[in-house]
Amino acid sequence: MLLQPSLHNHQNVSISSSLSYSRPVSYWDSTSTLRQSVYLRRLSISCAISKSHSYGAVHYERRPIVRWNDLCRRISLMENPELGSANVLNQWENEGKTLTKWDLCRVVKELRKYNRHERALEVYDWMNNRGERFRFIASDAAIQLDLIAKVRGVVSAEEYFLRLDDKLKDKRTYGALLNAYVRVRMKERAESLLVKMRSKGYATHSLPFNVMMTLYMNLKEYDKVDLMVSEMMEKNQQLDIYSYNIWLSSCGSQGSTNKMEQVFEQMKRDSTIIPNWTTFSTMATMYIKMGQFEKAEECLREVESRIKGRDRIAYHYLLSLYGSVGRKEEVYRVWNTYKSNFPSIPNLGYHAIISSLVRMDDIEGAEKLYEEWHSVRSSYDPRLGNLLIGWYVKRRNMDKAQNLLHNMIEVGGKPNSTTWETLAEGHIGEKRLSEALSCFKEAFVAEGSKSWRPKPVNVSSFFNLCEEGDMASNEVLIELLRQSGYLKNEAYASLVGLSNDAVSNK
Repeated sequence: MLLQPSLHNHQNVSISSSLSYSRPVSYWDSTSTLRQSVYLRRLSISCAISKSHSYGAVHYERRPIVRWNDLCRRISLMENPELGSANVLNQWENEGKTLTKWDLCRVVKELRKYNRHERALEVYDWMNNRGERFRFIASDAAIQLDLIAKVRGVVSAEEYFLRLDDKLKDKRTYGALLNAYVRVRMKERAESLLVKMRSKGYATHSLPFNVMMTLYMNLKEYDKVDLMVSEMMEKNQQLDIYSYNIWLSSCGSQGSTNKMEQVFEQMKRDSTIIPNWTTFSTMATMYIKMGQFEKAEECLREVESRIKGRDRIAYHYLLSLYGSVGRKEEVYRVWNTYKSNFPSIPNLGYHAIISSLVRMDDIEGAEKLYEEWHSVRSSYDPRLGNLLIGWYVKRRNMDKAQNLLHNMIEVGGKPNSTTWETLAEGHIGEKRLSEALSCFKEAFVAEGSKSWRPKPVNVSSFFNLCEEGDMASNEVLIELLRQSGYLKNEAYASLVGLSNDAVSNK
């Protein structure tokens, strides 16, 4: 996924999400190939693995051949998402097209790739209701558990795990549950489950250790990352490329260039390991954080030399990281190379270059590429417009911010919660309380608002402005925060300037 460092100058480097490994290891994918993938999303690491298996599809009379990508597109673009994937699948079969398990699992894989977890889970629910047609195996249970955790929460995932037949509880389903705990940083439960996995012989490979290392990175418990590495070495368990990359990140996150470089030297001595482009993008990110831009650029050249085949993600990193060191000419060079190698560029690619140009204050270039994206896009992604709106708001140019919002809506785009919060921030800066509150209200009901929470600094600024004579608006926002459940988090309530008494009494 996309690394988006926030670097405005060499003296103020902020690798976004504070080097948080916010997306944990995803254990089981729906492909039939064993694989692990580590990538950084704003420097987040994620590993995925799935075992070769037969999907157990039952074959019926010959019907028109299914193109799984057409089916996936129909699910993704359905006009009434509330009807769910089942409605699309039923329509598909009513058209005389057969659906095999292979096709459906391929659709699930693609939906998960683009974070459409609810739609993917609905596909599994549809298959579960047709048990006579689709044989359910442990890898399916692991995928479904992962989706349940993301859509319905960890408690539902635990309940699902407990209901599984014992024959389906293997290292894959245990691994998926471990991953669910790590995703929400439930350290005690994750550690307890790892103990159980050890006792069952399910922790004899690197993946569960990589998951736990990711958790400890999230929690900034770097000493425990080292403990995981030590345990693997003591048990003669081979560190894989992902283990090394997480270890490198841990050392860099502690600000230790020497330790990171020592790990890299050990990595080079390991005959089973070939450093990949992720290795060097990780090191480049750490060097940027520590202000060592020459070493960072050396690593970026290594990244570029290791790009193979149709790997788009590496280009996204290059665009973002060159932007972080302020090398605009390199950003454009990489962009032109990227475009020459691929017939089309996805939204994430445009997001990578526009965000870099915005950080370097090349707003003309960013606007030009935003217009280019508009002319070729296959779907609207509000995050790209948000980049420009954010720049306009910081420059107190609310007219351009509002105009872009109107344009976004006119072309059928749906502003997300961040869009509205950014506009609210601008109105707060100009002391327009009514407009700011209106934007906050939109943010709380916008698509995807469940995964959004207003920034404490914006909420605090709004409350401070209310104290100048509009306490009614103050109470309206408090009620919105309460209804959304954010004030149950005492740390968050404190950050926005609300005491326990204020939270409970208002």
